Amino acid sequence: MSIKRPSLKTILQSSAVAGLAVVMLSTGVPAQIAQSYADAVRVDAPQVPGFANVVAAVSPAVVSVRVQSNVQPVADDGNQSFNFGGRGFDDLPDDHPLKRFFREFGGPGGGDRAERGPGHRGEGKPHLRPTSQGSGFFISEDGYIVTNNHVVADGQAFTVVMNDGTELDAKLIGKDPRTDLAVLKVDDKRKFTYVQFADDDKVRVGDWVVAVGNPFGLGGTVTAGIVSARGRDIGSGPYDDYIQVDAAVNRGNSGGPTFNLNGEVVGINTAIFSPSGGNVGIAFAIPASTAKDVVADLMKDGKVDRGWLGVQIQPVTKDIAESIGLSDASGALVVEPQENSPGLKAGIKEGDVITAVNGETIKDARDLAKRIATFAPGTKVDVSIWRDGKAESLAVTLGELPTDQKQASADEDSQQETAPSTEKALAGLGVTVAPAEDGKGVAIMSVDPDSDAADKGLKEGEKITSVNNQAVASASDIQKVIEQAGKDGRKKALFQIESEGGSRFVALPINQG
Repeated sequence: MSIKRPSLKTILQSSAVAGLAVVMLSTGVPAQIAQSYADAVRVDAPQVPGFANVVAAVSPAVVSVRVQSNVQPVADDGNQSFNFGGRGFDDLPDDHPLKRFFREFGGPGGGDRAERGPGHRGEGKPHLRPTSQGSGFFISEDGYIVTNNHVVADGQAFTVVMNDGTELDAKLIGKDPRTDLAVLKVDDKRKFTYVQFADDDKVRVGDWVVAVGNPFGLGGTVTAGIVSARGRDIGSGPYDDYIQVDAAVNRGNSGGPTFNLNGEVVGINTAIFSPSGGNVGIAFAIPASTAKDVVADLMKDGKVDRGWLGVQIQPVTKDIAESIGLSDASGALVVEPQENSPGLKAGIKEGDVITAVNGETIKDARDLAKRIATFAPGTKVDVSIWRDGKAESLAVTLGELPTDQKQASADEDSQQETAPSTEKALAGLGVTVAPAEDGKGVAIMSVDPDSDAADKGLKEGEKITSVNNQAVASASDIQKVIEQAGKDGRKKALFQIESEGGSRFVALPINQG
């Protein structure tokens, strides 16, 4: 008798039905077979506002800036030779990588050789070559563009690339190295999408910002972050007042805008702090308040006219304030009025502390430089000073800041040679001095390395020209001034130090008794 075994299909069907029956019995679902799948995971969490609306509105106004400069090809005059593994350039195959490289970038056998003809041995003519690229943005519908001075400084030809890829030629209208700003202009009949400057007085640390630009030549790139700090001085110029942001800013973002959430420009990206050369979350932008006035002047006549006081200044430290009887460590200490300057003509002297201009308090030396720069040349201003323990006021007619005016550093130390002479020690100061060879001041012959003078940076070879604004020519002169300061209840005296790097003031403690 043969037994008929069920097929595999029958077994599987029976098992499925049995399993279904178990499920139906245990769950009480109706005897109706239906196929079901699990739902995908979805979390109903609060949605963080994005930046898409801002980006969509402002992106058409942001451009990439390409700069070309004249590059002089190497002269093929027979006075130089190129050797590659024992072979000259002409011995290399035409498809050799080095030959292709030099042909493209203007080395031997490349560049303008085709224009000059074979066998030409004279100097090559300059050619425009791409030298830099950055970012910028339209500030008016008729084609004015803001960017950085350092992006366009050495350029002879400029091209702007819009966010849709359109390339347009631009010309340089003006530039201002002191604030690192420049203005380009596109001559085109179309009306451009443009943006406007924000009131950066309302910008707070912690506010969201969006940076748009051309990092590493990639074109329109958007990054977001917050305002990290305000009023940053990075030592790039006399008007430093940067906004610090943590949005990712890299090479190529220079000249590009940083926006608030209203699509207004709060700053122009200019510099980054980066040990590696890439973004580390510390970027600096020129504030809109600075850029607005400079850009307006550049658009008007291609340059910026600033008032000029003509004094070398340094900050007022607590020690200096105490040494001259000033209640607060504020204002700008005059190291030296410059020759034929408006300040000198008005009676400003070395050792004066400028405390206010037109009644507005001066916080520090940088604040004075910025304040004077806001006035036009020829403007008459009232300058408040602190001199010899009391307040005075002087009327000054500002001049025009010379274009080649160099910003002297008031704190550079250097050494100069002095002729040997009789030495005399000043007790308690830690310096040994002798009359200067030129009869002006006293020469510092030695400095005790453990003294306050050494801590303040005094060095052998420098000169002390005045103490508490009184000229000195000998050690006894210094001692007399110090004794008088002690009688007046002062604990410190103000020394004017002169070196090859310039003049500066240093407050030193005076130990009487």
